[in-house]
Amino acid sequence: MSTPEILVHVDESLLARAVAARLVTRLVDAVYAAGHANLVLTGGGIGTAVLAELGVAPARDAVDWPRVDFWWGDERFAPTGDPDRNETGARSALLDKINVDPARVHPMPGPDGPDGDDPEAAAARYAAELAAATRPEDHGPVPSFDVLMLGIGPEGHVASLFPGLPGVYDMRPVVAVRGSPKPPPIRISLTFPTIQAAREVWILASGAEKADAVALALSDAGPVQVPAAGARGRQRTLFLVDEAAAGKLPPDIGRPGAH
Repeated sequence: MSTPEILVHVDESLLARAVAARLVTRLVDAVYAAGHANLVLTGGGIGTAVLAELGVAPARDAVDWPRVDFWWGDERFAPTGDPDRNETGARSALLDKINVDPARVHPMPGPDGPDGDDPEAAAARYAAELAAATRPEDHGPVPSFDVLMLGIGPEGHVASLFPGLPGVYDMRPVVAVRGSPKPPPIRISLTFPTIQAAREVWILASGAEKADAVALALSDAGPVQVPAAGARGRQRTLFLVDEAAAGKLPPDIGRPGAH
C-alpha cells in the first residue's frame, strides 16, 4: 500500500474546489490512457461539496463523462430518492448536470431494489456488479478504481466501516452493515480489500471535529480501531483536508512550502 500524502487547504470551500480540479485532471488522464475510468463517490458534507464544485467547474466538460463508471463507497439502506442516500446528493450535485451513460452509474441497491428488505443480498448483488465490470488488467474481483474518495468520521470510520464492528474484519468485496452507530443503522459498504484495490484513495476531511480522526489515521493506529488507517491506495493515498481538520497535525505537514 502507498504511503499517505497530506495536502492542506485554507478552508472547506477552497478544499472542495481544489479536489474538484484535481479530479478533472485525474479522470482526463485515466480516460486518455485506458479509454475508460472508474470513480468511487462519497457522501457527507465535503464529499457532496466536491461534486457540486465539479458540477459548475469551467473544466468540467474536459472529462469524457460517458466513459466514466460511477460507484459508491457506501450507502444508507434507504429507497431510491431518499434524502439520506449518498446517491441522491450525488445526482443533484453532479450526475444530473453532466452527460453520463446511465448504464455506467452503479448505485447500491436499497429496500426498493430487486432483493427487497435484505441488505445482505443487496451487498452480494453489488459485489457481483463490481465483478462483472472488471477487466483482465484488474487481477481481482473488483475494478482497479482510478480514484476512490472517502470521507472520514470523527471516530475514524470510512465508508460504513466503523471501529470494532464486523465490517472491518470482512474480506468479501461488499458487506451489509447492521447496527451502525451513526443512523440509519443499516447500510451497505465496500470493505478494506475493495478499497485497497483502488489505484488512488483520496480521504477528504473538513472541520475541527475531524482533526483527531485525521491525526489518528496518519498515526500507527490499526484499522480495526481507526478504519481510516486501513484506507490506502495501491499507487497513491491522499489526505485532502482543510486547516481545521489538520489542526492536530504538525504545523509544517501538508502546507505550501513545507518539506
